Amino acid sequence: MGFFDNLGKKASAAYDATAEKTGKLAKEAKFRMKINENKSDINELYQEIGKKVYEKHVREENIDIKTELEDECTKIDVLSAEIETCLKSILELKDRKQCEKCHAEIDLDAAYCPKCGTKQPEIPEVLEANKKPEEVKEDLKEAEIKPENETEKEIVEEKLSETDENKEETQNTIEIVTEVESSAKSPYSENQ
Repeated sequence: MGFFDNLGKKASAAYDATAEKTGKLAKEAKFRMKINENKSDINELYQEIGKKVYEKHVREENIDIKTELEDECTKIDVLSAEIETCLKSILELKDRKQCEKCHAEIDLDAAYCPKCGTKQPEIPEVLEANKKPEEVKEDLKEAEIKPENETEKEIVEEKLSETDENKEETQNTIEIVTEVESSAKSPYSENQ
């Protein structure tokens, strides 16, 4: 039975690690797709702006940026903000951060940027993203941490739902191992 217990534990641990990595890769791919879509939309808006400006130039008319290009500029601002949010989310998935001066990708715990040497501000750790869901759930119970903003609230809810999913997966693995153990017979019992 010890063999099957160890096998079940190893299989469960391997599954959990693989599921976590796959989930992170899938989320990163979604963010990258969104970034590419937004960049494409921004390029189309640039083309519209350029076309309007050139048409005014050909007709030798003055262009009033505030009234004639305000919609396009606002759309570009919104799309750029979405791109920035996606980039930050990708960094969070990788457990990395961005240097405030040179925008290089650096470790979360780096005190100085390895590229430009700029001192990095310390990030207050309300919730550690690399903790296991069970640890986060226990930390929340013990410390009674109340999320202060929507991002923290989403992280808490995500970690708590991951804990429930992991429990279900572990229970399914245990049931399968139990079935295998009960159906496995000793070769000596068949001959006797």
